[in-house]
Amino acid sequence: MIEDYKSQIAKVCSAVIGQDIDIELSRPEEGFGDLTTNVAMKLAKARGENPHKLASQIAKNLEDIQDVSSAVVAGPGFINITLTDQAILKSTLDASKINKTLAGQQIVAEYSDPNPFKILHAGHLYSSLVGDGIANLLETAGAEVHRVNFGGDVGLHVAKTMWAILGQLGGEHPDKLAKITDKDKLKWLSDRYVEGNQAYENNQSAKPQIISINKRVYKLHEDQDNTSPFAQIYWTCRQWSYDSFDALYARLQMQPFEKYYPESAVSGRGLSTVNEGLKKGIFKESDGAVIFEGSSQDIHTRVFINSEGLPTYEAKDLGLALTKWDDYHFDKSLIITGNEIAQYMQVVLAALKHFEPKATKRTIHRTHGQIKLAGGVKMSSRRGNILTADDVLDAAFAASQKQGNQDEDVVLGAVRYSFLKTRLGGDIIYNPQESVGLEGNSGPYIQYALVRARSIIKKADKTEARDADNLEPAERSLARSIGLYPEVFETALSSYSPHYICNYLYELAQSFNRFYETNRVIDDPRAGERLALVKAYEQVLSNGLDVLGMPKPEKM
Repeated sequence: MIEDYKSQIAKVCSAVIGQDIDIELSRPEEGFGDLTTNVAMKLAKARGENPHKLASQIAKNLEDIQDVSSAVVAGPGFINITLTDQAILKSTLDASKINKTLAGQQIVAEYSDPNPFKILHAGHLYSSLVGDGIANLLETAGAEVHRVNFGGDVGLHVAKTMWAILGQLGGEHPDKLAKITDKDKLKWLSDRYVEGNQAYENNQSAKPQIISINKRVYKLHEDQDNTSPFAQIYWTCRQWSYDSFDALYARLQMQPFEKYYPESAVSGRGLSTVNEGLKKGIFKESDGAVIFEGSSQDIHTRVFINSEGLPTYEAKDLGLALTKWDDYHFDKSLIITGNEIAQYMQVVLAALKHFEPKATKRTIHRTHGQIKLAGGVKMSSRRGNILTADDVLDAAFAASQKQGNQDEDVVLGAVRYSFLKTRLGGDIIYNPQESVGLEGNSGPYIQYALVRARSIIKKADKTEARDADNLEPAERSLARSIGLYPEVFETALSSYSPHYICNYLYELAQSFNRFYETNRVIDDPRAGERLALVKAYEQVLSNGLDVLGMPKPEKM
């Protein structure tokens, strides 16, 4: 909406000063109007004129614009513009109509990225929910979004876990895995990873054994071995992990992934690409390994093939990037990870540029912070004291039960909103009790706001909604808030930041509550006009919750 007025106001300003200009418009606090600009102050300084006088000339002419009710000069030369009630009302009718600015675009969104043979921790939960929210933003704007997932089913972490598994089973005895119950499988795997990692770091005799197992895992993929005892253990435990991923995504009510890329499927591509680049001088040999030297580009130097001849994470990510390009030839590739690999991805993308420059240019890497407990303690799966994804959901459900609510949709909304309302990049200290509260900036508060609006609409089933000719102050305030949604959506979309939607919905719900405290809807002379506002409010609130991926309970 704000863009609709830029050209009109710029045209008026240009007529006053006799030259074409670009202007900036922003939203002031409600008491100061609907739009504001400092164009007169900028122009006056450049022209050596009095800013207040120039602002007064511009303001007088702005009132000739059809949708402008008044234009008032404030302070040294700000111009505060108030729109007509009719313009505000029109904005409520258009609020649920999001421009399909990304129509026709193919966008690959990669997020979650859990590794088999390790338990899903709270960081994976964060990445999953943020990724799902951003993908929803892109789809709402008209893009065809391909949700993909990536995980390490080969590599040292797998070898560490397999070493500990073989120790627990007393050798290569896949039949003994049947003794582990379904409810214990994930904990059992997680414990084995911790054992294997500690052995690799502290047990000199175990370290070479784990390195040997790492090679065996790569070899079984190369040989397509599904029958040897070692392979049966590997494939069974990998499937346990995959089943747990699917169970979490179903519990989160996430949109399904179109494709899952295991590292085993792209490591060969990465290895051959690095060897090809080595011949061309893109990579260099160093102490038996192959590196990408980044010092000349002001980035890290990193190993792409280790001294054992195996691809590192970097080579696998290079193989993944090239595979995604072949699969989709995307307009954009969005990758969502934790902050800790921001510099790592800079190196991968710098290497990719030598092979597919278009893919590099179209790749966007967005990062998020860590999930921490109260007191700022960060969890580590290597040490074993992890906060799992299920731990977070279970804690939220327990807190919700204490408040007398057992609705899984409310719990899920609480967790999603808690993670999405924080600006992407910062850490989150998760508090289950606060997240499930019906007061304050929480998911249940927003969900209840929708339930309340729908209840009013249902009770007013015989009332005919009708457009207003003018607005009372409280009606205007609510209408103004409703009409801001398309602008907020565009801000969230352009920055890949769902927190803008969260903050808006919270402020919108507060605006409605203030309105409803003093304005009857049913059995009021203005019932029709107010019902129209409530319906517009309900539609925008519902659309916003859809973008966030939050459930919409029927009652609370």
